[in-house]
Amino acid sequence: MVLQGRSGTVGHAGIVGLEGGRCRRRPDQAAQASADEDRILTIPNVITVVRLCLLPVFLWLLFARDDRASAAWLLAALGTTDFFDGYIARHFNQVSNLGKVLDPVADRLLFFVGVGGIVIDGSVPLWFAAAVLVREATVAGATLTLAAMGVRRIDVTWFGKAYTLLLMISFPLFLASHSTLGWHRGGGTAAWILGIPGLVLAWYSAALYVPLARQALAEREVVV
Repeated sequence: MVLQGRSGTVGHAGIVGLEGGRCRRRPDQAAQASADEDRILTIPNVITVVRLCLLPVFLWLLFARDDRASAAWLLAALGTTDFFDGYIARHFNQVSNLGKVLDPVADRLLFFVGVGGIVIDGSVPLWFAAAVLVREATVAGATLTLAAMGVRRIDVTWFGKAYTLLLMISFPLFLASHSTLGWHRGGGTAAWILGIPGLVLAWYSAALYVPLARQALAEREVVV
């Protein structure tokens, strides 16, 4: 191992230098990290694609089969798996650029298709569903506008993940409360207990994106 002062060269485990006490990795390692994020076939991406493919099954169960119970179980499963693919991506080096785009798109489609189907079915109060869908449409429109302007993608916040989980459990519970399940009355109560905090967090997380969007726009102006 070779050491040369504080900013010299260190030949160890791919570290090629020290600058200000910080290690710089070899260019080939940086290239490998970039290549890893360019991967398409990852477990989280497969889970996300499966979630998207099962959305028509949800609509079929709800409208063609008139099976609210099965549709509620499926929608709840599709909503909660969002946390599983995120956990796998972060803890097993499965993060990819495709996943960063595909996962939020799947979440938005899950909301619009799932909530829209439940609204048509009449199993959820219209004002509650409208408050959620307006929020989703606003954020989706802002995201597309920023992307068209060449602004970097804004990462999802913890509050965004939390409200997604709460609402993607509460909406299936609303549906279950109008089904033949033995616990349908309790399902309606649980839907409100989870749904109101979820709605508050949804709009709070949307408000948090405003300063983040401004910062991203400022960075873009500096780069340009």
